[in-house]
Amino acid sequence: MVAGHKLSNLQQELLKLYAQDVSETDLQNIRELIGQYFAQRLTDIADKAWNEQGWSEQTMQDWLNDDKQ
Repeated sequence: MVAGHKLSNLQQELLKLYAQDVSETDLQNIRELIGQYFAQRLTDIADKAWNEQGWSEQTMQDWLNDDKQ
């Protein structure tokens, strides 16, 4: 670790978990939970942008059929 570099709150929380012995099954479940969490966050951000921009299913079709893409 670089001198003077403070651990983030996420790093600190993960270090608490690292102190525990967990089974491979638990480890895989934890990875999946973390992945699901970040996937949901991304979905929420995309949904918010979609609603704020007033995009529709037609907007998506237009994008998919745009020859410039």
